[in-house]
Amino acid sequence: MTIMPQQKRRKDMRNVAIIAHVDHGKTTLVDALLQQTGAYIFKEGETVIMDSNPLEKERGITIFSKNASLRYKDHLINLVDTPGHADFGSEVERILRMVDGVLLLVDAFEGPMPQTKFVLKKSLELHLKPIVVINKIDRPNARPTEVVNQTFDLFCELNATDEQLDFPIVYASGKDGLATLELDEKPTDMKPLLDTIIHRVLPPVADSEQPFQMLVTILDYDTYIGRIAVGRIVHGTIRVGAQVALVKRDGTIIKSKVTKILAYQGLVRVERQQAEAGDIVSLAGVEDVRVGETLASPEHPVALPTVNVDEPTISMNFSHNTSPLSGKDGGRFLTSRHIRERLAHEAMMNVGIKVEEADGGERFTVSGRGELHLSILIETMRREGYELEVSPPKVIFKDIDGDRLEPVEEVVIEVDPGYQGSVIEALGNRRADLKDMQQSSVGTIRMVFHIASRALMGFRSELLMMTRGTGVMSQIFLEYQPFKGEVPRRSAGVQISHGPGKAVAYALWGLQDRGEIFMRPGDSLYEGMILGVNNKGQDLVVNGIREKKLTNIRAAGSDDAINLIPPRELTLEYALEFIEEDELVEVTPKNIRLRKRYLTDNERRSARNASKKG
Repeated sequence: MTIMPQQKRRKDMRNVAIIAHVDHGKTTLVDALLQQTGAYIFKEGETVIMDSNPLEKERGITIFSKNASLRYKDHLINLVDTPGHADFGSEVERILRMVDGVLLLVDAFEGPMPQTKFVLKKSLELHLKPIVVINKIDRPNARPTEVVNQTFDLFCELNATDEQLDFPIVYASGKDGLATLELDEKPTDMKPLLDTIIHRVLPPVADSEQPFQMLVTILDYDTYIGRIAVGRIVHGTIRVGAQVALVKRDGTIIKSKVTKILAYQGLVRVERQQAEAGDIVSLAGVEDVRVGETLASPEHPVALPTVNVDEPTISMNFSHNTSPLSGKDGGRFLTSRHIRERLAHEAMMNVGIKVEEADGGERFTVSGRGELHLSILIETMRREGYELEVSPPKVIFKDIDGDRLEPVEEVVIEVDPGYQGSVIEALGNRRADLKDMQQSSVGTIRMVFHIASRALMGFRSELLMMTRGTGVMSQIFLEYQPFKGEVPRRSAGVQISHGPGKAVAYALWGLQDRGEIFMRPGDSLYEGMILGVNNKGQDLVVNGIREKKLTNIRAAGSDDAINLIPPRELTLEYALEFIEEDELVEVTPKNIRLRKRYLTDNERRSARNASKKG
């Protein structure tokens, strides 16, 4: 019998990722651990320092993976805060390659949710050691014991091994900075969780004597030092100024020199002269490096297994802004060349995004993992000063053995009793299959549906209306299934501006009886711009700049009071869900507008005739 050589491990280090559903408290828990170990001293009133991106602060979710390190009992613990939303799955999959264990956070009230299933499945496939943290035990109506049983059932459903099923459980309140191993014990600090990490997570496999190898799992960019390759050193050591070989996916080898080595100390990147196996570091100086490629010793340029990322399921067309108001909203990047360069940069940094040129480079087809994934990109570009037009999201079909397949999602909806009938009827019309329905211990009804991705577009706002704002919906990509057939689209038409000018209160007052209005008095209009909804079902060209005729004759009751209903605030997500095939979303740094693809009535009529002939 052949005895395998024992792998060397760094006993003084633990690499751990924190994974969870959206808003289950990952970032707050990391903050508590940083404060417990003194890695970061909070200023008065300061909270949630990991989510430093403005978009993350506004939405309250983690979008970009972030690293932190802390020292506890002579051990260096590298923590990675990963996104909880399945649309950012490419971030999760790459990060899990750098760690040896995961903290699975589950809300003590909500229990396991769709994204909990998504990230847990990824970690179990990589044979990582899970630690289950039941977070928010201080929350009213918390039910930690019931949630532990649901989590165990989820592990069984995902075919966890016997070793993975023997997971430790820690009960915590990240907000209060408390953790305990037993519910009947009064927690005092976060030490029980830190001790569990040290005792239950394996030290990283690391042999400093072997030739240098590092898999690039994340790319960063700095305007001064260029591209930065982030990953965990698997073997060997690296020094500033050392030669490295970049092993491309096609086997090509490019030699470069490391100009900077950056590592984390708390939340701050610090320069180091040397790093060794087991360290999570950022290396600068290697040009043309991409995610999934290997940095290795020039004398032993051997590639590591690459990162596999799930394929995109949704695509949109991006193009430069062609409306009459282009360049008047503070945009700095207005041409298709600017859009091309920005999207190329995004595709390089984010492996979950795919960009293809269309119409000779005037438009770009951008594919991603979901509407949220692409809407975050659009919002980021908007804040950077780009002006662009975006088409409605389309699902990406597959043809296998002559069968047409489409992406299907698992949707979990939680509503108060009395609303479930309306939800089931609405999703039934969209060809959804009800897979499970049960009442939770707090009285809400939780329903699980399987539904085609294209049928789900626009339903979130409809759900909020039918449940008076109380419905909660979570979704996750399930699999590709046979084409489900046609699904109903938007039943209402739109009101289209007939000419340019400023919106007038008197004109809007006369139009609001036809349907919901998107504009305010004084807003700029142009021909072909969408003012609001037409409940009658067909598109209608209207005059939004009409003023009241003034005469010097007055009579009692001849002047009506103008009472305008507050218009709907157009968000990017609502706009993308609302528009139809012949409409576009105009995105500028200051405004989000809806418009027809063809602005004049004659152009729209010609396009309709051409489509009928085609």
